This record gives sequence, C-alpha cells and structure tokens, in this order.
Amino acid sequence: MNIVQKILANHVEREVKPGEIITVSVDLAMIHDYFAPHCFSQFKNMGFTEVWDPSKILLIADHEIPPASVEESESMKQMRSFAERYGIKLVIGEGVSHRVMPEMGLIVPGEIVIGTDSHTCTAGALGAFATGVGYTDMAAVLGRGKIWLKVPQTLKFEINGKLPDGVYAKDLILKIIGDIGADGATYKAMEFSGSTVKEMSMDGRFTLCNMAVEAGAKTGMVEPDKVTLEYLSGKTRKEIKRIRGDGDGYEKIYQYCAEEIEPMIACPHSVDNVKPVREVEGTKIDEAFIGSCTTGLEDLRIAAEILEGNEVHPDVRLIVTPPTRRIYMEALKEEIIEILIEAGAIITHPSCSLCAGSKSGGIIADGERVITTTNRNYLGRLGGRNSEAFLASAATVAYSAIYGEIKSPW
Repeated sequence: MNIVQKILANHVEREVKPGEIITVSVDLAMIHDYFAPHCFSQFKNMGFTEVWDPSKILLIADHEIPPASVEESESMKQMRSFAERYGIKLVIGEGVSHRVMPEMGLIVPGEIVIGTDSHTCTAGALGAFATGVGYTDMAAVLGRGKIWLKVPQTLKFEINGKLPDGVYAKDLILKIIGDIGADGATYKAMEFSGSTVKEMSMDGRFTLCNMAVEAGAKTGMVEPDKVTLEYLSGKTRKEIKRIRGDGDGYEKIYQYCAEEIEPMIACPHSVDNVKPVREVEGTKIDEAFIGSCTTGLEDLRIAAEILEGNEVHPDVRLIVTPPTRRIYMEALKEEIIEILIEAGAIITHPSCSLCAGSKSGGIIADGERVITTTNRNYLGRLGGRNSEAFLASAATVAYSAIYGEIKSPW
C-alpha cells in the first residue's frame, strides 16, 4: 500500500483498496467562521446534544476576521457561544486555519484531519490524510467523530533535481496542474516525492499540498521525513509516528526534472490555464497580492529581497497579508515588513483576506487585473465579474508590482 492507503488502513485496522467505502475515526475536525453557523444548525437538526470529543475540535475565525458586517459579527457570536457550551477551543486573530493548525502542533503524521474548507488538504505536507467536507458532513463528525470516505487512487509526482533560481514550489504545482488539468486528479490523492521535494522546506510542501485540490484531488501528501520532524519539534505534545508507503500502489507515476521548470502563471479564468510567465509578460496589472494559505514566511522573504530598494509602480496597489500572526511577528523581527512598507506595500492583518473575497482584503473592480499568490482565479473570485486574476509565485508577483505589468523573475 502507498502512504495514503496505509493511513486509512491504520484507522480501520485492516488493509484497504482503492474504491472501497470505509468509515474512519477523525483525529481533528476544523470548522471556520464562514461555515460555522450552518454546521451548528445541522448539528442541532440531527438531534445531537453533545460533541464527540471537544479536545479534537477546533473553531477558527479566518475568513471574516475582523467582521465587516453585522452578519459576520453574528457568526462570530455563535462560534463563541458554541465553544463555551461544549468546551471547544476557539481561535480568533491567529491567521489562516491551514497554516495555524500546523503551527499549533495540532496535526502529526498518520492522522485523519477533516475541515470545512477544501484547502484542508494543506496538512498533507505533514503526512496526514487531510480533506475538506461540507457542513452537513461536519455536523455528523461533531456528533459522532466518524466519517465515511472512499479510498482514493493515488497519483505520484516524482520531481528530481534542483529548481532553477527564480523558480519555486508555486511554479512547480502550477506546472503540474497545467499538465493534468483542473479535473486531472478528481477524488484521487496526489503524492509528491523525489529529491526536489526532499530538499524542499515545509513552506514549499504546504504550497504543493494546498493546491492539490485545484486538480480535483481529495488530498495532497508528502511522506514525513527529517524536515517534517524538525518542523514539528517543539510544536506538539502528540506522539509522532513514522509512517511510510511500500513504494507501490499508484495508479500512475509522473516524473519531472526540476531543472526544466520555469516561472509559471495561471491565466484567467482557470487554474489549469497555465503558461510560462514569459508568454504573458507585459500584461498591465492594477493590483498585486501576496498572501493566503499558499504563502509562508519564505514568500515574504523572497518578496522583500526583490522589493528592497525599489518602489511599487504608481499605478499598482501591492497588498501583503501575512498568513499567520506568528509569521507576521517573525517578518517584523527580520525587518521584512519594514522593507515592504518602504517599497509601497499595504500590510493587512493575518486572515484569508483577498482569497476569500474579504471586504478588507483588496477586492478588485470590474475590468481590473490582479496578479496574486492565492490558489484560485475563477471569474469573480477576487472581485468584479469582469475582472481578471493571474496566479503566480511571490517572486513573479513582486517583480510585477515594481514594473506595473506581469514580469518574470528571469
């Protein structure tokens, strides 16, 4: 069995096969503010009066923080009430759930993590089976602590070699999605391996697994190794178990040479409309955005290195949203924030921000273009119905902000 099958097998205490329907116990359930009221309503309608295990549930405000309307404040009020009633941990102001949970040491290899957000698959970078569900499924998880899953086929992406200067994990995952399509991994798992991934930081691995769902995948996965253990060191009190696949059990294996990857960009209005950046250089932009759960401290460092001593183009607004409070504080210590502000960037509070269409995140007007490090660019996702969004690495976004048009790091 591959690692995805092994994790699921460990939760049912027998071997599993792709296509099989199984019922598994959940190790961590995450509910964010956007879906919380719906979950609570369904939970009540199902007749539950107690949650299955308060210590394995996390409520987190990241989409609508701080609230920008009475309705959003009402959602926050309901979260506080539910958390107090059932003794559940509520997190407000820490940042995006997919990066906050790993920082808090809530996820370790081999676990099953369920969240009310499709990008819950980000936690696959830690060697956990992590996936998103709707609020009805989550309501049942709250009451029973179990969920049914179909064992997915696994596609393996083996990347070997060293990525060229100016090329990052975001370029790699965009290349892969462009190759297999936005539906190329529907209800399958995407496992990332090879020497390139082994040398990749957790920030890069989070980016790969986060965007697995953009190819339709149920989850993304990186086998835990020394990088994983070093990241978790000092963060968690949970027992960390090493889990590995047997080296087979894949539906298909894709092989990539890292040296052949160049800066890539997803053009409107689909994440699989991917081209080399050089093919769209010169396209005028109105906004540049660096943030969301695809972005880590590394990306802020890269942007600061490029922007230091430069200025954001006068026709462009550059918005930078650190994904978590801890990353924000580290960026302050390293004087990254100071560099970005001096270059002309607008810094906003840690949250989903523009990626969730937040009113305080920098949504764009009809007819405007944004280049962004976020993970989706379908029509209207980031603003006006006639706007355009381009997805790229932090380096490409930073260079574009300086030039006022799409610009390759090369």
